[in-house]
Amino acid sequence: MAHVMRILFLMEDLCYGGTQRQMLELAGRLDRSRFAPVMLTFTGPTDLDDLARQAGIEVHTLGHDRRLAPLFFARVGAALRRLRPDVLVPCTALPNIWGRIWGRALGLPVLGTVRGGGGPRRQHERFLWRLAQHIVCNSESLREVLRGLGVPSDRLSYVPNGVDTDMFRAPVTPVSARPPLLLCVARLAGDKDHPTLLRAFARVLERHPDAMLRLVGDGPEGGRLRQWAAAHPAGKRVEFVPGRPDVREEYAQARLFVLSSVREGQPNVLLEAMSCGLPLCATAVGGIPRLISAGENGFLCEPGDDAALAGHICRLLDDPSLGDRLGRAGRERVVRDFSFARMVDAHEALFERLARGAAC
Repeated sequence: MAHVMRILFLMEDLCYGGTQRQMLELAGRLDRSRFAPVMLTFTGPTDLDDLARQAGIEVHTLGHDRRLAPLFFARVGAALRRLRPDVLVPCTALPNIWGRIWGRALGLPVLGTVRGGGGPRRQHERFLWRLAQHIVCNSESLREVLRGLGVPSDRLSYVPNGVDTDMFRAPVTPVSARPPLLLCVARLAGDKDHPTLLRAFARVLERHPDAMLRLVGDGPEGGRLRQWAAAHPAGKRVEFVPGRPDVREEYAQARLFVLSSVREGQPNVLLEAMSCGLPLCATAVGGIPRLISAGENGFLCEPGDDAALAGHICRLLDDPSLGDRLGRAGRERVVRDFSFARMVDAHEALFERLARGAAC
């Protein structure tokens, strides 16, 4: 009987977030005749633990609540010895630091990941890339950044995010027939630069006073953003909605999707919005320009430019039929280029390659 490889995804937490959801989808879709997915988090149980277990993923935690476990960086070594993975896949910054250090110490093959635009800096890639046998990036721009830090090309792979195009479908009601609702699904964190979006929305209201902005997500900047909304007239037209695993209802209600990030990899929410037939307005950072072709499925502006972002939003609100056309083009692009099957196949090939290399 063939050996079933244990693939351990090392996570800071399983809170609602793009990386967490992508890794959950990847782990849940692995061929179980060849791979047994395991998740280990630095915290206690969080938002997606039950969903992971329902997908047949083995879940372990180092803590008891949403905070990082005390001395998690020391305890992870004992957990890895106990769980005995064939391949270790650290996800997000802290796991990529401590997972690689312990992976090297324990002789485990490590598939490092760099997903966010600030990943190379936060994960100290200039110094730590050597501790991973291979590194996966979810955007071509991140791959080029790592090449610039000295990572050899044969130790890098670009694997774009995937999206479930059957689950995320365009509803019957076209975007042109919906109220002027702007949607942003993103963690309330500094990289997403929600203040620029709020300033842009205040400009939009000057031309479209009936517009609404819905922010879906949680995070450390939530309090500051709500303070801004309370202090500015535009805040009366802003809705804050907690993050949750399934946001299809939000996509179905929106006229357009907007993202004002200053750093990104390849945002999964943009793929979901495209798959649901929404036109996009976003900043030209990280892997976003690969997803958005200006004038074809959305519009791009420079980060921090609230005037340009507002102009693009108003252009779509002024011409609802344009939103229909751009939304259809985005849906076609996702179906063609960003399937989950392609993402899973690429990772499975890397897992087998690393496991063979470790055995040689």
